[in-house]
Amino acid sequence: MGERTVSDLLVERLSAWGVERVFGYSGDGIDGVMGALRRAGKPAFVQARHEEAAAFMAVAHAKYAGGPGVCLSTQGPGAVHLLNGLYDAKLDSQPVVAIVGQQASTVLGSAYQQEIDLQRLFGDVCAQFVQTAFSAEQVPMLLDRAFRAALATRSPTCVILPHDVQTAPAPDPTEHQHGVVVTGPGLRPARLLPREEDLREAAEVLSSGARVAILVGQGAYGAAAEIAELADRLGAGVAASLLGKPVLDEELPYHTGVMGHLGTTASAELMRECDTLLLVGTNDPWTEFYPAPGQARAVQIDIDGRRLGVRYPVEVPLLGDAALTVRALLELVKPAPRAEWRGRVEGWVRRWHEIASARAEAAAEPLNPQHVIRSLSGRLPGDARVAVDVGSVVYWYARHLRLPAGVPAHLSSTLASMGCGIPYGLAAKLDEPGRPVVVLAGDGGFQMLGLAELATVAARWRDWADPRFAVCVLDNGDLAEVSWEQREMEGEPRFAASQDLPPVPYARYAELLGLRGIEVRDPAEIAGAWEAALAADRPTVIHAVVDPAIPLLPPLQPDDKIEQMYAGLAAEKTDLARRAIEHLRRERAGETR
Repeated sequence: MGERTVSDLLVERLSAWGVERVFGYSGDGIDGVMGALRRAGKPAFVQARHEEAAAFMAVAHAKYAGGPGVCLSTQGPGAVHLLNGLYDAKLDSQPVVAIVGQQASTVLGSAYQQEIDLQRLFGDVCAQFVQTAFSAEQVPMLLDRAFRAALATRSPTCVILPHDVQTAPAPDPTEHQHGVVVTGPGLRPARLLPREEDLREAAEVLSSGARVAILVGQGAYGAAAEIAELADRLGAGVAASLLGKPVLDEELPYHTGVMGHLGTTASAELMRECDTLLLVGTNDPWTEFYPAPGQARAVQIDIDGRRLGVRYPVEVPLLGDAALTVRALLELVKPAPRAEWRGRVEGWVRRWHEIASARAEAAAEPLNPQHVIRSLSGRLPGDARVAVDVGSVVYWYARHLRLPAGVPAHLSSTLASMGCGIPYGLAAKLDEPGRPVVVLAGDGGFQMLGLAELATVAARWRDWADPRFAVCVLDNGDLAEVSWEQREMEGEPRFAASQDLPPVPYARYAELLGLRGIEVRDPAEIAGAWEAALAADRPTVIHAVVDPAIPLLPPLQPDDKIEQMYAGLAAEKTDLARRAIEHLRRERAGETR
């Protein structure tokens, strides 16, 4: 072995920060670090098919595992490809550290091949910390600062390493002189509680409300028991943001499901009728589905003070950890059953279940996508992990999939980037190879990155303690969410040139890779397909051919909000549009019965 390099020191530092795997793609700009990873043997390197997918995997690792995700790329195009996944981390508040190669420092500024101003490139997405190392002595300090900033601000950070710095001799870690800053790894989270007087004021607001609603987001993870107890004490109804869907057991009779454009009628009713609102760890952007401003007195709990009061006028903002803060409120809130209000909430929930069941059972050509996803409920293993791609599949996941208590489910929510499904599922599986994983995707998202990253699944599955990795692709040949947005928001007919997707034999493609493929066109075969995929001896792709005429209907919208949708459909003058109008009228009528 030759002289120890800066890259060797960097890899050791990654291990000191507890990093178990690095997601990325190689290239000459990062060769020094790749050599050090090979020599050390850990952290493990996970080769994606594309740097964007590697960044998604790093974000998903942070979501499923709870620690910082790490992604790595070369200079130039590799660095550019990381951006989308890093924006996913930024918008969903996840700690991710990007390590990015760069041309040798001696050529920077010369318009060299693949030379990009990486500090400027990453300046927005990694706004909390992005720095370039220009000396060997800087590297440990910059890496420590990148990890601390990522964890402290729950955001992506970046360290840029010119090639000559990567391969320079490692500095003496005991060096003590002017101009050299020596740091150490490690950050321990603190307990954060609001002031006592703020807790008392919040408890007074909640106790005095007659119709209390609680909205939970991803920041409420770990506080499910406390929130359920508080909801019972207040007689409150509980709704979830999309990111907060897995937090609380949706079998609870007062859980109204997901709120917002892709949410339930029960959650829409809850927000319309409440007079008091408690927001716990949520920054949900669907503000038109919140109570009207002035309708409800509001209390908000968040660990990030920048989020307090930005979605709704909040009377009492509480800066603190969700579980600790709710526990403190439990000691102060006066119990009151509010039986009449709770009864109304539970009635809305029962009504929603009837609506959702009727929608899923409606005949379609050939399959109703709602039925496909709803059929997974009750069959999902209690130790599973779920990953969801972006598109119309998110509506069906949000409304129809009942997650067993404790089953995590994640997706690119605030950025809402298609293509995240398989990368998220891979990160979930690599973190805990002994647990089954289910990926829900549409054909649009799957064609973006899923087809390529399924090759990564095929290359790795034999090493997994549990080989079950079930992928369901809803194939309607349409960029369905955008098609319905064109109708709903613009009153425009579907634009076939932009919306049609090329046909792909997804199940046969899986079989070519040595995986299992199941194509389903008959509703009677869906249950068996799920059971086969969840019992298979290898990863399985369910190719479900579904009907693009099933509408993406926002809950409880007034007629004037739906008129444009009808107008867009009428202008299409196709059999598909005719069937879509029939489905839309049936679903609208079902909401008001």
